[in-house]
Order: sequence, then structure tokens, then C-alpha cells
Amino acid sequence: MTTDAIPEDSALTTSRAELHSVQDERRLLEGPQRRLDELIRVWRIFREVIRGFRCLHFIGPCVTVYGSARFSETHPYYKLAREVGAELAKVGFTVMTGGGPGIMEAANRGAWDVKGRSVGCNIVLPKEQAPNPYLDLFVEFNYFFVRKLMLAKYSYAFVAMPGGFGTMDELFEIATLVQTGKIKQFPIVLAGVEYWIPLLDFLRDTMLENKTIDQMDIDRFIVTDSPTEIALILSDAVKTKFGLRHGVMKPRWWLFERDPVSRVNRQKPLRKNL
Repeated sequence: MTTDAIPEDSALTTSRAELHSVQDERRLLEGPQRRLDELIRVWRIFREVIRGFRCLHFIGPCVTVYGSARFSETHPYYKLAREVGAELAKVGFTVMTGGGPGIMEAANRGAWDVKGRSVGCNIVLPKEQAPNPYLDLFVEFNYFFVRKLMLAKYSYAFVAMPGGFGTMDELFEIATLVQTGKIKQFPIVLAGVEYWIPLLDFLRDTMLENKTIDQMDIDRFIVTDSPTEIALILSDAVKTKFGLRHGVMKPRWWLFERDPVSRVNRQKPLRKNL
């Protein structure tokens, strides 16, 4: 099976590494390949997953903030996301985002403003996804599904700010995982109420009306524009529902592990009560 090459001067590519990443993920999704190629690709995916686990193991309990990369610093949603990031950090959460510009940068910047912990899980893309400068820890991934796994695995709650296809994809994946019981009833916040009203209307008037979802699936969303309220609700939820407690998961030298939070001189991380 062959794949059409992406032109070197295409707007979709800016470097050889990005070109290779795009082509590799295309080939992954094209169906059966040569067995050796499939084996090599599985090894690459395995190595990327293990690298993510090792890098993010000691970052403490996170809240993942989703949102568009396309909002500028002067946009009201950027300012709201920055306030949300700051309030989340104040109550002890590590703020995790996709690591890029726009809403992601704003949330990381808010945590940075108050000396909280700020983490980014970036995706290698030709456009929009240069890492923002407000990150204590930055991990880069080639595969979307691996990156989404990391954003979900280490978080106790999720905040969806206004965004496009990627934000919708991430939001509804989390909602589906909660709905089907694949993850616990972690809180899901929709911040930027005016932006989300049409979506909520669609959920009620079309999906609920046709019985493709239940009322509880809509009620699960916390809808608010108050950064303080978001932080308090999420903090209370994870302490009362999921037994969050203080503690440090110590690195093991013989596994060549390091604590990224300690390296940046942040407060001691919290961890799940396993």
C-alpha cells in the first residue's frame, strides 16, 4: 500500500519532523500494512506511552483544561482561562493542558502566575502547536490518542473552555468514558457559558428528545463562568468523592526516575489514594 506524499511546501507542513509525523499517523489509519511496518509502529506507540507514564508519574493530581489554540491574549476567553488556571493552582491542583497557545497557554499562565504547577502534553502538528512558555513540564507526543490518554489518565476533573473540533472531541470522549463507567464520575465543567448554550440546547432539544442520551448525561456538566466557583467545586468533589490525600510518590533511582515537580521547586505533589 502506498501513500501520497504531502508536498514539502504545503501549508500543512513546516519541517521534516512534522512531515514524518503526519505521514506516519496517516499510514497508521490506512488499514493493514506490511507486518514489519506494523510491528515497528506498535513499538513506537509503546515507547511513546511509556515515556508519557514516566514523565507524568510525579506531577500530582491534575485538572485538565481543554480549549482552542486560536484565541489571542486580548480575547475575553483567554482572560477567563488564565483566571481559571490560577484558581485551580491555588487549591493545589496541577494545571494540565495540551501545552499549546490560546486557551492552553492562558490556563498554564494562570497557574504560573500564582507559582502553581503547570504541565503541557503537546501534539506534533504543522500549525498552532508550538509549546507555550508557561510550562514546568512539557511532554511532546506524535499520536493524538496517546496524548489524549495522558490528558485523561492524570486528571481528577476536566474544564472545557470554548474551542473547535479538538475541544469537542476531547470533551465528548471524557463524557462518554464517564457515561459508560470506564472512568469514575469525575467533574466536567463547561466554562464560557454563552459559548456552550447552543450545545446544551442541542443536547436537550435533540439528543434527549430522541432518547439518545439521558437527563443525567446533561446534568453531569457543571456550567459556570466563575473561576473561584470552578476551583471550589472541583476541590470539594475530589476530596469528598475520591479520597484525595497528601503524599509523595517517591522516584526510584534504580528505575532512573526523577520528580519534575521537585526539580522546579514547586510544592510537594498530591496523589490519588490508590
